[in-house]
Amino acid sequence: MKKKSVSSFVAFVFLLLMTTIWLVPLLYGILTSFKSEMELMTAGFKILPIEWVLTNYTELLVNNTSTPLVRWFLNSMLIAISHTLLVLIVVSFSAFAYSRLHFRGKNVLFSFLLATMMFPSVVNLIPLYKIVDIFGWVNTPLAMIVPGAAGVFNIFLVKQFMDNIPKDFDEAAQIDGASEFTIFTRIILPLIKPVLLVVSLFSFTGSWNDFLWPSIVFNDIEKMPITSGLRLLQGMYQAQPTLLMAGALIAIIPTFLLYLFAQKYFLQSMSLSVGVKG
Repeated sequence: MKKKSVSSFVAFVFLLLMTTIWLVPLLYGILTSFKSEMELMTAGFKILPIEWVLTNYTELLVNNTSTPLVRWFLNSMLIAISHTLLVLIVVSFSAFAYSRLHFRGKNVLFSFLLATMMFPSVVNLIPLYKIVDIFGWVNTPLAMIVPGAAGVFNIFLVKQFMDNIPKDFDEAAQIDGASEFTIFTRIILPLIKPVLLVVSLFSFTGSWNDFLWPSIVFNDIEKMPITSGLRLLQGMYQAQPTLLMAGALIAIIPTFLLYLFAQKYFLQSMSLSVGVKG
């Protein structure tokens, strides 16, 4: 019992240390965004602002036309939501095909798809850009919405979830004359909502936080998402960290709120269990 208490104490200290390492820079960045530039340069290292100001936010959101942060924010919201919806459609249908349908070469094709996960995504940048350019999607939201919609990991995750659903449901529905599409929409889809929630969280945050790909396919300032816009912001306000901190804080608001309100469902979904018995 004593050994268990020591182990728990060590684990608690370690987690507390990791939490502190993660939270202190974030807290300092948030508080810095409420400081004036003069205070930051003259007051030295202080966590709390001497005088709380909103000038950094007003300059970015209201008085700035060269770096339209609100426009970038709306662009990112459109891209992330559209990409997430497309991912849910493509992944759910693909996983249903691999889990429930029977066709020649299914296992070989699925194994080939899993093998592609071994390659780093950076090797696809040049051919992917060529494809996007051929379709005329450069400097358009489609350049970020469509690529990645059929993510192999998401298909694998949903397929494994579907495999836990008893196939007796399918057979009973087929006896009643239900088509494969009816089985998918009326039986399978309601049961896989938990894992689809996980996929939607991953897809939204991945699309919102993506930095390298939008920096390649967007060069029009008005059409940029917020991640590539922050890179431009850094170049313009490199000597004004308070403005940069304010811009970074605005950028993390959607993902922070998403995880704040969906945390319970996210943790429940990670069990990959549909909660039904055959």
